[in-house]
Amino acid sequence: MEYKKILVTGAAGFIGFHLSKKLLEQGIEVVGLDNINDYYDVNLKYARLAELGVSKEEAENWNQKVGSDKYPSFKFVRMSLEDQDELPELFAQEGFDAVINLAAQAGVRYSLENPMAYVDSNIVGFVNILECCRYHEISHLIYASSSSVYGENGKVPFSEDDRVDYPVSLYAATKKANELMAHTYSHLYQIPTSGLRFFTVYGPWGRPDMSPILFASAIMEDRPIKVFNNGEMSRDFTYIDDIIQGIIVTLNNPPVAAKQQPLYQVFNIGNGSPVSLMEFIETMEQHLGKVAEKNMLPMQPGDVSRTWADTAQLNALGYQSRTSIQEGVEGFVRWFKKFYNK
Repeated sequence: MEYKKILVTGAAGFIGFHLSKKLLEQGIEVVGLDNINDYYDVNLKYARLAELGVSKEEAENWNQKVGSDKYPSFKFVRMSLEDQDELPELFAQEGFDAVINLAAQAGVRYSLENPMAYVDSNIVGFVNILECCRYHEISHLIYASSSSVYGENGKVPFSEDDRVDYPVSLYAATKKANELMAHTYSHLYQIPTSGLRFFTVYGPWGRPDMSPILFASAIMEDRPIKVFNNGEMSRDFTYIDDIIQGIIVTLNNPPVAAKQQPLYQVFNIGNGSPVSLMEFIETMEQHLGKVAEKNMLPMQPGDVSRTWADTAQLNALGYQSRTSIQEGVEGFVRWFKKFYNK
């Protein structure tokens, strides 16, 4: 399927920034949307937008489309998903072929402190996206789900066929709700929807609330790092370039109509090979050239001890995670030193 114009929500975010760049390099017109909230340092978000050719001064303005001085086919608009006046107007004006919804209130631990932010963005905002797709004949909606929907699933690796009825955080519950709502709209209105259950994504331009930047910052500043569950954790760490490849594969393989089945699909998107937290830290130490002081702590509420993706369904469409933890951490550290030394 050929796409001419795509809406990418969360375009100032980690994955949304990399995806927008890749789509633009492929000659696709992109409209990026983000509310640039202050869940983490907004200067990082504005720096990502600057890489896409949009200045902070222009990006700060609400509900105004601005162009890029690097990519003629990129426009950015600061907007909230839950804005039920502005978002439908944007859809009406732009005539998108597809929507990739990566905007969400992220973070498992923060959902314990500010639950309403998750309801506003991840529930109300997602319904608004679905309604806009319904009324503007969007040919394919891809949206971010999360590996957190698996909760404390005892069976590994995690398969899309496993039950996901027992989330252990509000963040996970909102992502499960997104899948249910997408299924409903696919069933009722024949909207092709694809959910992606992201496993632990890392790499250049990553989120500062996630372990790679938290670890790297602390190690370089001689502060102890927090190691939860006494280090007895493993994660399906997935490098950003592999994630972007998986999104493109999904974009090019919308769900196909089947008898009495809605146009709905959900995929795991991960590395398929979990790494222990301690191995990840050791690899970080190796590339930073410093040993971390470790503060061993108990498990955090809402967290899980391990994640492991069964990616066979997405692999069958052409996805392949190729970046080793050594290569990935090296790429991240190279960017980290360059960006944070400015």
